[in-house]
Amino acid sequence: MTHNKKRAVMAALMLALMGAAPALMANPAAEPVSQAVQDKPFAVARVALQISDGGGDKQQLLLNVASNLLKFYGADKVDIEVVAFGPGLRLLFKNNALADQVQSLSAEGVRFSACDNTLAAMTKILGHTPELSPVARIVPAGIVRLVELNKAGYFVSRP
Repeated sequence: MTHNKKRAVMAALMLALMGAAPALMANPAAEPVSQAVQDKPFAVARVALQISDGGGDKQQLLLNVASNLLKFYGADKVDIEVVAFGPGLRLLFKNNALADQVQSLSAEGVRFSACDNTLAAMTKILGHTPELSPVARIVPAGIVRLVELNKAGYFVSRP
């Protein structure tokens, strides 16, 4: 991808994130945060991991952090949600090199949320909707999901 095309993609993503804010107020996340909390009532730690970087090193770091949290607390004692938006949405593309790790972490209870605003912006730029991992669930806006998780007591981290 050329430098100019990368800049255009980033500009479109930022405009999509900023321009959709009013509509998001009336459009709650696909799964309410309260439901996420109820799914793991005995969790001693609740962590939301933000991925908004498209680079493979950052994506690998985030997956390592999720894995380390599972090892330390145990899958039944930690509630983890990865929220992907902007260039970070690539982590949840079906053909991502880290797709097997995403699937494995999902099998251990990690939730993966994909920003619908970013998906729409990428669809316009690419001319087709990128195919997401089957474990990805779409939320209206990644940043709004992080705010809601934070309000519900989740520690928000951007590794």
